[in-house]
Amino acid sequence: MTEPIALDGRLDERVYHEVKPIGGFVQTLPDAGEPGSEKTDIWVMFDTENIYVTARCWQRDMDRTLVANEMRRDQARQNDGLAVAFDTFYDRQTGLMFYTNPLGALGDGYVGEAPGSTNTDFNPVWDVRSGRFDGGWTVEMRVPFKSLRYRPGPTQVWGVQFRRVIRYRNETAFLTELPITGGRGQIGRLSYAATLVGIEVPPNARNLELKPYGISRMSSDRTVSPGISGDLTGDVGFDVKYGLTRNLTADLTVNTDFAQVEVDDQQVNLSRFNLLFPEKREFFLESVGTFTFGGGGGGAPRLFHSRQIGLNRGRVVPILAGGRLTGKVGRFAIGALNIQTDNDAVSETPTTNFTVLRLKRDVLRRSAVGLIYTGRSESNVAAGQANHAYGMDGVFSFYDNLDFSGYYARTETPGLSGGQESYQGTFGYTPDTYGFTLEHLFIGDNFNPEVGFVRRDDLKRTFALARVSPRTTDHATIRRFVFEGSLTYILNTDNLLESRDQQVHFQTEFHSSDSFDITATESFDRLLVPFPIAPGVTIPAGDYDFTTLRVGYALGAQKRWTGSTSVEYGSYYGGERTALTFNSGRLAVTPRLTIEPGVSINWIDLPFGSFTTQLYRTRASYSFSPRVFVAGLVQYNSRNDTFSTNIRLRWEYMLGSELFIVFTEDRPTDPVRGGFSDALNRAVVVKLNRLFRF
Repeated sequence: MTEPIALDGRLDERVYHEVKPIGGFVQTLPDAGEPGSEKTDIWVMFDTENIYVTARCWQRDMDRTLVANEMRRDQARQNDGLAVAFDTFYDRQTGLMFYTNPLGALGDGYVGEAPGSTNTDFNPVWDVRSGRFDGGWTVEMRVPFKSLRYRPGPTQVWGVQFRRVIRYRNETAFLTELPITGGRGQIGRLSYAATLVGIEVPPNARNLELKPYGISRMSSDRTVSPGISGDLTGDVGFDVKYGLTRNLTADLTVNTDFAQVEVDDQQVNLSRFNLLFPEKREFFLESVGTFTFGGGGGGAPRLFHSRQIGLNRGRVVPILAGGRLTGKVGRFAIGALNIQTDNDAVSETPTTNFTVLRLKRDVLRRSAVGLIYTGRSESNVAAGQANHAYGMDGVFSFYDNLDFSGYYARTETPGLSGGQESYQGTFGYTPDTYGFTLEHLFIGDNFNPEVGFVRRDDLKRTFALARVSPRTTDHATIRRFVFEGSLTYILNTDNLLESRDQQVHFQTEFHSSDSFDITATESFDRLLVPFPIAPGVTIPAGDYDFTTLRVGYALGAQKRWTGSTSVEYGSYYGGERTALTFNSGRLAVTPRLTIEPGVSINWIDLPFGSFTTQLYRTRASYSFSPRVFVAGLVQYNSRNDTFSTNIRLRWEYMLGSELFIVFTEDRPTDPVRGGFSDALNRAVVVKLNRLFRF
């Protein structure tokens, strides 16, 4: 382009009359291989600083058919929408995705074919506007070249894929034909992407980003000694991003602060194993696919889980500084991370250095092999000693539906000997109508990756699943039936049976995208030591059999009121358990205001005692625009009788520059007087950052 595109969603520039658009989308759902039910016109353009993706999305009777009720970033997946994925390294395996809806909401993330390589939490700098015309709606996206990484050279060859979602028909269509397996999530299946030629990127120049921040915090905390009341503090820090080459990026963070991140969704743990909480901090989300290890699934451990850095025993541990190098050199993906954290007296955390090194190589068409190392200078097991972990893995995909994956890993922890290895092998054949999966996992009783996560160790787990899922051809309401049967068999490393699960699952999927499911499970669990499951309730060691039945119904996620409800009943450690759950609930009051309730209640009656767990969660958000929102999260957990409140205002006042105002509080209930006690902790935070690009 020699003339700039005005980002207004109008599509009134001369180019739209002179240049023929791309079109001819092909459905994946509901009618695989058929043309898209609505016409989609796409243009791809570039100038000296940006690449543009613009579209005219034709749609009949929009007053009746258009689904657009979400403006929050990364939350518009269940609306009508248009997405583009760029495979800028043309490796046919990984890329960066951008999507929007008719309200101009922003959505983005990394996508890829390998399990665990897709992440929609990282937010690159870009912009979009939407509009309306008599026959549908329009999109104009603008992505700066500075937000992309690509191979050296002035002229590029990229992979590109486009996706159109029409929710009233529950339809997904792509630029190129894709197999029906995987539905609309297949935009990351870049081996099927089209080839984009003729892109001319800017000449080599400084690719430097500086993002300083200032923060002010007023806090009170009664959980520490001596207590803190009305303490006012301030701090500064910064992040630096520098493009060593067009495909290798170095990141530096100093005095890092994540006060703006939403608190965790609380969970109720009725097992004797650890809970996994997801990463939400943006610094660790970027390039997360590079550091992903193994094929995942089946309770496999993570050799790298970034929440081990800067968090310990529910406390924030200060991050002094850190650096990261990520990118691709030829067919090799490179990742290196080093973080230095300060000490924290309350959680008894010493000053610690964390190191992660990752190397992956693309092989064949959709496969990769790799190596990883993680290290921690201060082990949790042996004070003053280091912990190390090493691993090699491979993910192999053949044809459309044949997948193999596996890994082998070892750890080194002073004071532990033997049992410090783990390995997994998985085979899956997953066409649309039927399929099966076989898996074997081994985790030694001393396997201890302290920069990772292990839910359960000392096991040999064998898993098998078979599925039959026919689609109807002429039924007015039902789209698909799913029948599954699975067996999970877990021995400890002394070959003693500890757990067994036999499960039968039936699901009906409707054209409306609602679904109904029934699951019956027969289980066995052997407790080798007593298990304290609740205050005052301990389950003795012994053998226990379970039989449970679960019935659930999920409303289509595109609807104004959506969510999934389930009821479960069955035997439980010699007694009975009844569970009621409502999650993923969402009410779109208006396109700007959403309320998301959640409920989880367990009534448990055991020979050793009875108790009830209650977890209530309500998240509400109001979007003034796609770049300004206020959100609140209120949670009550009966396990600690505490109400938790988190309210956040985020304003992206310039592209990549943000203002945050955050209020957090934990307030216990008063069992004697009723109501609430004084807050355990409370904080008000104001944080301002500014992005400078050179």
